[in-house]
Amino acid sequence: MAQSYRHILVAVELTDDGLKVASRAHDLAARYEARLSLLHVVEPLPIDATGEAILPPTIGLESELSQNAERRLREMSEQLGSGMVSRHVSVGYTKREILGFAEQHGVDLIVVGSHGRHGLALLLGSTANAVLHGAACDVLAVRI
Repeated sequence: MAQSYRHILVAVELTDDGLKVASRAHDLAARYEARLSLLHVVEPLPIDATGEAILPPTIGLESELSQNAERRLREMSEQLGSGMVSRHVSVGYTKREILGFAEQHGVDLIVVGSHGRHGLALLLGSTANAVLHGAACDVLAVRI
């Protein structure tokens, strides 16, 4: 029996490649009449073992990155041409945020981008590989 998806999550980078991945997920959502959620994760600023920021402190940098991500996701959903896309920006570690979102929101397909290199980890990339092995649902890796 063929799989029918009800809620598709696409973890996107804010690049042209991210739009390609989102477009593929959008096509699948239309095919299955599924909800589509776009998620971009803003990684926290790196901290060293003493608790000091490795980068010079920039007031509101994560907030600024989040606001920029929200704007780019809005533009991306407009380019997809669908008002049925929900947009989410999260601050945290990418794998944990993607898997947590999928579990909390009943996602049954996660779509991620992958780079065509050699070997499984290189083929998928570290994030895609981590999501593939940690997800409780199907994962589609779109070659970029």
